[in-house]
Amino acid sequence: MEQRRGGFGGVIFAIMAIALIGYLAFAALQGEYGLFRLFQVEAQETRLGQELETLREQRAALAGKTERLSSGHIDPDLLEEQGRRILGLGRADEIIIR
Repeated sequence: MEQRRGGFGGVIFAIMAIALIGYLAFAALQGEYGLFRLFQVEAQETRLGQELETLREQRAALAGKTERLSSGHIDPDLLEEQGRRILGLGRADEIIIR
């Protein structure tokens, strides 16, 4: 009895194994849940975190202005500033620049 060494079946098996490994490597890097997508999501998370912090700061500033203009606590300087800005008014000795 003669033993086969490798032959056509071995070549097919090697090609299939290489193709499978190549597909899995491609999916691990480029797939929907791959490494490159992970980097994109992390970059987006960082950007959105910075945007959230900016929005929180703006919200806090607006909350402070709202409190100073509320009926329980009116800041006369802020009220005058807002009135002048909105109405475009000034005193006789002032120059208004827009």
